[in-house]
Order: sequence, then C-alpha cells, then structure tokens
Amino acid sequence: MNDVKLSLVIPYKGRLANLRTVFEALAHQTMDGSEFEVLVGAMEYSEEYVGACREFTGRLNIVSVLSAAEFEIPRARNLGMRQATGEVVVQMDADTLLAPGALQNLYDRHFSFGQDVCVVGQVVGYGNNDRDVTSVDVRPYAHYRAALEELGRAGGAGGDPRFLVPHVVPWAFAWTGLIALRLATVRANGLYFDESFHGWGVDDLEWGYRICATHTPIVLRPDVYALHLPHLRDRAANERTERANYRRFLRKWPAPDVELAHAFGDVAANARFLGYLEELRKVTGGPPGSLGVARGRACGRDLLLVGVLTGAEGRVGDPGPFAMFDGASPAEVWPLAGLALPYEDGEVAECRILPPVSGFSAPYRKAIRAEAERVAGTVVLPEGGGW
Repeated sequence: MNDVKLSLVIPYKGRLANLRTVFEALAHQTMDGSEFEVLVGAMEYSEEYVGACREFTGRLNIVSVLSAAEFEIPRARNLGMRQATGEVVVQMDADTLLAPGALQNLYDRHFSFGQDVCVVGQVVGYGNNDRDVTSVDVRPYAHYRAALEELGRAGGAGGDPRFLVPHVVPWAFAWTGLIALRLATVRANGLYFDESFHGWGVDDLEWGYRICATHTPIVLRPDVYALHLPHLRDRAANERTERANYRRFLRKWPAPDVELAHAFGDVAANARFLGYLEELRKVTGGPPGSLGVARGRACGRDLLLVGVLTGAEGRVGDPGPFAMFDGASPAEVWPLAGLALPYEDGEVAECRILPPVSGFSAPYRKAIRAEAERVAGTVVLPEGGGW
C-alpha cells in the first residue's frame, strides 16, 4: 500500500544554497517523512547537487531526475511530476521555504476528505520582477524559521499581492511557487506543463488555464503559506520572455480573460475583469466574445483590422470592413479586442483601428493603440473617440 500523501515537485538548476535551505525546512516538517516525497527535476549533472541530496539521507525521501538539456522550467517540472506517487502533487520552487506545519496543514485541511480542488498558497516576499537582484546574502535556516514563525502568528498575512485583490479569474493566480492538486486529476486530464514555453513566466498561468477548464476549483488559501528566498534576477530578461510567452498563451487560448491578463498583468486583470466585461458588452451590444481582429492582404500589403464586430461562435456580424481585403476575405480572425495581439513587433504593415473600439474607456483605448503601434508599421486611427 502506498502511504505517500504529498509529492513535492521542484525544478532546479544552480541554486544550491537556497535548495539546501528548502530541504532543511522540509526535513523539519511535522508530517511524517514517509508521507511525502520530494521530486526534483534537476537540469544539470552536478556532483554538488547530488552531494546536497546525500546530506539528507534518512531525513527526506528525495527522488531526482537529472537531465543535461537546456534548463526550461516546464520541462523540469514535468520530469519531476511524472515520477509522482502521492495522492496530491505540490508544485513549488527551489526558493519556497515552508513552515514546519505546512504540509500537515495542507493535507489535513484541504485534501484529507478527498477534495478535488487546486489550492493556491501565499508566497511571501516574492517580488516577481520588481527589480534586478545582482547579489544574494545567503542566511541559515534558523534565520528564516524565525520569520516563518512571525508570519504564522500573523495568520499567514504577508502581502502576497494575489491575496489583496478579488479573485475573479481563477487561473490567473495559479503561480507555481506553492500550488497543489490531486495526482489523479493531473493524470486524468493530462495536466502537464506545455514545454513549448521558454524562459521565465506564463507557463504556470497556461497550466492553470487548463486546470480551470477541467472545472477543478482553483482556490486561494491564506493558511497555506511560504517564504520566498531571494535569488539572482535579471528583470529585463524575464520581461522579454514573459512577453513572448504571453503571446504564445494568447495564440493558444484567445479569449477576453487571457487578453486582459496579457495587457495589464494577472493581478490587475483580476481587479479589472468584471468592469472590462461590462465595457465589452456596451461596445459590441452583445456577448464579450463578439469583438475581433482580422488580418489579411489588401492590395498586396499585410493589413490588420482591430474592432471587427463578430456574431455567435466568432462568425462575422458586419462584413463591411472586409471589403478592404483582397477578395473581401481575411486570412484569419481572432476573438480579441486588440488590447493584446498574438504578433511579433513590426510584423504587420498596417493596422486600422475601427470605430467600435472607440467606445472603450481611456485605459483600454490607450492599450489598444499601444499594441497596434507595436505590431504595425503604420496605424490608422478612427476619427474622434479620444484617440
């Protein structure tokens, strides 16, 4: 009989000092060590890493899958997750430091009755891309344990921005710093990470989007919390890959919620979402998905139209603008308002913004114009409308 309740999955490369501290915190868990396993997708052949694992022999059940392939977070997570044997998979980082009672609390409170749910925990101190980090002061586990105890006395309230705004878009807060769901749910729905995402960012949100599509509730639980250990960070590099990955996400799942998160960020998208849907309804006079962008050839040039009114299931409601295209037929139509577009910088020769989107409030008009100017060499604005 398998008694493993939790399978902790950690992607790893080159952060040995932090990983040792994370292992130390796991070795201090009140949950019996036989009831959880630590699965590391290690994207390096490192004797130092193996030596660190050896230090915890008899204290932790560590299973490592090593690969010399280029480090990609989705691949590393999948390497670990495919080895899971526990009831529940817990995705975390090599910088996620748990309080001693964290695993027992997570299982007893949220999974012990067989709940089919995706639990998102707080990760306190995760600055995301606030600034570059060029050096790190590595401190011992005892230092961080005191901080965890203080956080526990505060009831876990520690300033994770996701817990400070309404949670309206379920998948948008599915950060993999600390998130858990049943292994049976993962396997039944093929919920592995999309390895076509490269670099930092968004792969976890796209994974959360697919979790949401299975109708598995994604819930924020402040009693589940961790500290984020500092590590080196190149903000500009992260932002570059995040933008590219958001475009990949948008191409895969073009929808108002994905577009809004791409344009304004996941936290702001939750705060804006209900108001944005209301504006979409007013602009189109129909459901939120009845606005689109169309791309095709016009007199031999690459033309993009933003603000095409569409009908049910994306069918074009007003074909009039399509007369601009050669053969009155665009090559593609996306169900997007134009806040975010699935194109590279300067990919389109000309973009024309059509009158319907003039009905948006100023923040959305500004985003639509900025995105049009990013993708197109020439942008033609509608008359009036505050553009």
